[in-house]
Amino acid sequence: MSAKKSNPMIKDSIQAMKPKKNIALIAHDHRKADLLDWAEYNREHLSEHNLFGTGTTGSLVSKKLDLPVFAFKSGPLGGDLQIGTAIVQNEIDVMIFFWDPLQAQPHDVDVKALQRISIVYNIPMACNRSSADFLITSPLMKTKYDRFIVDYSQRFKKDFDAQ
Repeated sequence: MSAKKSNPMIKDSIQAMKPKKNIALIAHDHRKADLLDWAEYNREHLSEHNLFGTGTTGSLVSKKLDLPVFAFKSGPLGGDLQIGTAIVQNEIDVMIFFWDPLQAQPHDVDVKALQRISIVYNIPMACNRSSADFLITSPLMKTKYDRFIVDYSQRFKKDFDAQ
């Protein structure tokens, strides 16, 4: 399936996602049990893809599912930033991030940056169980998909040129 270009004046690109997706799995401490329960319920779907995770979460998912999970550093120690870098380098296709909306995080700036970069690079992201269920069971998870990426630098340039 291909992304449809809606405005030919915007500089853009297409990033091809293969049928076997690279999925990042992340959970804050108070949401790890939720993510593990979700992952166990969706083990069959997850086993068809390459899995990545922040330190503790990646290790826990790997043990729980008996599947390989590439583990970056712990989120507060730079793991969120490492996953953000992997997104920028088109090495992550989908992000499941069970974040805790009621608990202050010491690395909140990194969390917000990761969410922002996910939007900038237009990767599918789920932050709770129901959206993760819809995402992992989508027919698009098993097919090639051309992800539309906006070239924001062109938008910034137009803003400066207008001044």
